[in-house]
Amino acid sequence: MRKPVVKIISDALHIRGRLLQVLRETDDVLVSETGVPDLICLGCDYRLPPKELERARKCGGGEKIPMVLVAWNGSEDLAITALRNGVKDYIRGAACQTELRHTLLSLYSQPREPSIANCELLVGQSAAMQAIKTYIQRVAQTSSNVLITGETGTGKELIAKLIHRNSPRADKALVCINCAAIPDTLLESELFGSERGAFTGAYTSRDGNLQAADGGTAFLDEIGDMTPYAQAKILRVVETREIHRLGGGKPQYVDFRVVAATNRDLEVLSQEGLFRRDLFFRLSVARIHLPPLRERPEDLLPLAHHFRREYNRSFGRNTGGFTPRSEQAILRHRWPGNVRELKNMIEMAFINHDPACQWLEMPELFCRTVENENLTGADEAERILGALSATHWNKSKAADALSWSRMTLYRKMEQHGIVAENQPSPFPKSLETTAPSRRWCNRGVPGQQ
Repeated sequence: MRKPVVKIISDALHIRGRLLQVLRETDDVLVSETGVPDLICLGCDYRLPPKELERARKCGGGEKIPMVLVAWNGSEDLAITALRNGVKDYIRGAACQTELRHTLLSLYSQPREPSIANCELLVGQSAAMQAIKTYIQRVAQTSSNVLITGETGTGKELIAKLIHRNSPRADKALVCINCAAIPDTLLESELFGSERGAFTGAYTSRDGNLQAADGGTAFLDEIGDMTPYAQAKILRVVETREIHRLGGGKPQYVDFRVVAATNRDLEVLSQEGLFRRDLFFRLSVARIHLPPLRERPEDLLPLAHHFRREYNRSFGRNTGGFTPRSEQAILRHRWPGNVRELKNMIEMAFINHDPACQWLEMPELFCRTVENENLTGADEAERILGALSATHWNKSKAADALSWSRMTLYRKMEQHGIVAENQPSPFPKSLETTAPSRRWCNRGVPGQQ
């Protein structure tokens, strides 16, 4: 195991010197002032200075680094305050020589939760996802506006969180605003805030969502669904970073970064006059497009196993993998709902899972549907004929056996020209064609004479 890198933070030079001496006497840790450390050692006298605590939080670049506090004249109140502020362990100065090394090594050996700041939660080994991870690290360090595009369920909100957590604004708020859910009548009060008496029921002044994002990031989700009125309002605030409270007088400057997301093609919408071109250009300074799952099949199984391990923890299970049939179904399905659909399907599998079984089986209906989706030509025709034969040509029961609707069965029968001999066409008039039929003789079928 490599040696953990420890950073000492203390403005008191005599305390800093003591900690440095203690840590240098052991060969188990490395003390460094540069880079992102594995552990942080805070030193103080009788109180925890807020400035030093803030420095400790920032040195992880948005990642939560385990912190140990060494207090020479500590108290129970100081220990409680430290623990409430995210400090993992507390040591009195007198015990520093004997306990600090053991405490640091113990914290370092504990399993760390995946860090959103290091893109560990952005699972995928495809070239597209690797390029996105690299680009996130680059664009996060700027204050440029970012436009994230992609189909529903591809993880646009996760990308926004990654950008925020890797940015210098990570210690401030990330405010998520669903633009499609705010009607024009409430837009100004929701985004910009309101003064007392601005409208009926406004008994107090109220900050808007953009004010709450001051110093941080405003995530404008579903930006492509905004009305022309809302687009004009957003354009102004994106340009100037000034907000006018409803019923207020002077504008207020608010320092926030804009990250917008949409599942629509804003470039096409702007060409059609449905989205303001000037707003589109201001939002898309940096652009990230998330490809759908069907375009990166190499990421399917890594994502599935990631969610399986996640639900192992939440359900208290210990599954070791998927059954071969389940893996094949995962790889063959086109996943129109993308990552969200995959995650929900695996959660459904855990609900139905037998705790005594080590291998996780995807839901039976899902597997059967995928198998039917991948049937083509003669294979599909034979399956339809088998289902019809087994149900004595009862269309409703045959459709249930195939996990189809009755209309889908009619369409498939018409596609393959399957018509029972000596029976009228089973297709509704709207589906009848002049295509040659494949007649199926009823002689020998149970229940048919």
